[in-house]
Amino acid sequence: MPNHLLHECSPYLLQHAHNPVEWRPWTDEVWAKAKQKNKLVLVSIGYSACHWCHVMERESFEDEAIAKVMNEHFICIKVDREQRPDVDHIYMTAVQLMTGSGGWPLNCFTLPDGRPIYGGTYFPKENWIKILHTLAGFYKSDPEKVFQYAAELTSAVKNHELVPAFVEKPNFTADILKECTENWKKRFDNTEGGPMKAPKFPLPNNYQFLLRQYYFSSSPLLRERVPGGETGLLKHIELTLEKIAYGGIYDQIGGGFARYSTDSSWKVPHFEKMLYDNAQLVSLYSEAYQFNKNPLYKNIVNETLEFIQREMTSPEGAFYSALDADSEGEEGKYYVWTMEELKSVLGEDMKLFADYYNVNEIGFWEEEDYILLRKQSDEKIARRYGLPVEELQEKITGFKKKLLTIREKRIKPGLDTKILTSWNALMVKGYADAYKVFGEEKYMQAGIKAAEYIHQYLSRSDGGLLHAPSSPPSGLPQTTEGCGRSSSEAPREGSVINGFLEDYCFTIDAFISLYQITFNEKWLDKARSLAVYSIKHFYDASSAMFYFTSDQDTTLIARKMEIQDNVMPSSNSSMALSLFYLGKFYDNREYLEMSGKMLRQVQEEISKFGSAYSNWAMLMQCFLNPFYEIVIVGKDVDEKRRSLSEHYIPNAIFAGTDSPPIKPPPEFHSLPAAVVPKGEKKEQGKLAIPLLEDKYVEGKTLIHVCENKTCKLPTENIEEALGQIAPF
Repeated sequence: MPNHLLHECSPYLLQHAHNPVEWRPWTDEVWAKAKQKNKLVLVSIGYSACHWCHVMERESFEDEAIAKVMNEHFICIKVDREQRPDVDHIYMTAVQLMTGSGGWPLNCFTLPDGRPIYGGTYFPKENWIKILHTLAGFYKSDPEKVFQYAAELTSAVKNHELVPAFVEKPNFTADILKECTENWKKRFDNTEGGPMKAPKFPLPNNYQFLLRQYYFSSSPLLRERVPGGETGLLKHIELTLEKIAYGGIYDQIGGGFARYSTDSSWKVPHFEKMLYDNAQLVSLYSEAYQFNKNPLYKNIVNETLEFIQREMTSPEGAFYSALDADSEGEEGKYYVWTMEELKSVLGEDMKLFADYYNVNEIGFWEEEDYILLRKQSDEKIARRYGLPVEELQEKITGFKKKLLTIREKRIKPGLDTKILTSWNALMVKGYADAYKVFGEEKYMQAGIKAAEYIHQYLSRSDGGLLHAPSSPPSGLPQTTEGCGRSSSEAPREGSVINGFLEDYCFTIDAFISLYQITFNEKWLDKARSLAVYSIKHFYDASSAMFYFTSDQDTTLIARKMEIQDNVMPSSNSSMALSLFYLGKFYDNREYLEMSGKMLRQVQEEISKFGSAYSNWAMLMQCFLNPFYEIVIVGKDVDEKRRSLSEHYIPNAIFAGTDSPPIKPPPEFHSLPAAVVPKGEKKEQGKLAIPLLEDKYVEGKTLIHVCENKTCKLPTENIEEALGQIAPF
């Protein structure tokens, strides 16, 4: 018999819809029921691609006897962490405070009012049944002690990572970033890349910062800003990017990255594939290619975007959330190969393939299965076999196509078809970054199509955003389960999830990136509008930071702020960077001051633990180093932009137009001026961007390199323009 999850939209919740546990979705009505019955509540949080979530479901949640105890003594709520990151933040914090660690599945027991009392992650069946009986009995025998502990723990949750009231601090110095990287280097794994630990997460933002830090410190023109330079950074960055690209964490046959590797050498992945990882890694490898033109990086971007198009893109052009780690009940079964399978497909080519992808003791995983991974470059393998590199690469491409065709016939991992605004925005930025570097038209079109989806289906009538669409994707088969309606029907009450700060900051960043590859001003205007909305509904003036939830959301036991960067940049660091960029585009001092205040709140933390503040550190680089506005005006604007984008210029924004401003007729000059936001210049005709004012010259396409509101002599020559930009 189905439980109360039967008509939910989330694939994760639907996975539990036929458990004997009387799971309920998170609603106000459920909490009212808990208070009425005076029952403890189990908040169980996970996501569809979570391997250990599946294990605990099989062991405990599908067990009739255990379900009976759960139903008798608890109100049981299932939460998709990706659908409700606000709920996940709170109870993850509670569990981390109790146990010192966290993860998923996340199981947190609370009072009927939501205050946490006990929790953890995965519990084996024997432990789980003991916990259920103990907590139920303790709540009946000594409720006052439970209430006291709940009060203490809830207070700690509210105060955890509490941002103090803003106090003006000294200006930023290069020594902060110098100390940050010196402390960070102590944790570098200079053999396998990444950090000296296992498991290993790719953390793209870390390496974007480190690459930029090397760039700024290695230039003779900028080296004095980072005393002594940053020796060893580039070697570590390139080692890490190569090891990730060569490792089992990368799908060598189908492209795309798994969430993390379980070991220290990037060999054995946790096989789930998440949209947010792949989006950010596309941006990272694109930026790294722009820096050193390594063809490996270009190939990684191309294969990953082919994977996204093939397996993660909806008919409307939006992007799905994840692919499961498991298929047929086994982790990784879809991706691994036996020696016999490979021999039957490759025949006499097996020796070359096995050497290239280490179908040997290096790639052996368990039982008869091998994980395909690389250890040597194409050049080394080509020399060993007496082949031109191009011929070797053609052979490898052919092998991949054969194996992918066969793999497509296997039972595929589950696809989480949930469409999330924040993760889609990250993928839009990934496509924009790839187009900027490689110039592939299909990348730009995919990014624009997804951005239009966000604008059309994920926007609120008041100018805000939704976290997810209010109806299921139209390209999926409609059944009696999942949302309980077709895509044309109105959403049921309570099913619409308001946007969180991560939706706003990543969408603003994506739209700014789209503007810089299209010079279509609508994207920059939408980014600014979303920033205005965010300031109105999320900003806390006393701390100079943004809350994760809007002031329009239902109040939880705590209203949290997301400060530390993790597998995704924190929503506050992303917002601070976007405010910096918007401040430069619109000559808006208020935005720049807000960005600077936010950075000052964390500047002392950056030097201590760079990995958790790398996006903040990139913002500090913007404040410390020369920052340019590169303005291109004239009919060949796209050609000039493409030429400049062949070069690595992380300390710049781009603006441009191919036509002159549309000036109003003289009769309009006497009309009253429009009221404009403080610090922004008045819009004249179609030009809303102050950077473009008075720069059009008929018959020419001029490049203006500007810094701190001062522009150097305009030029039509790319090399001359580059010569005006440090460190060129």
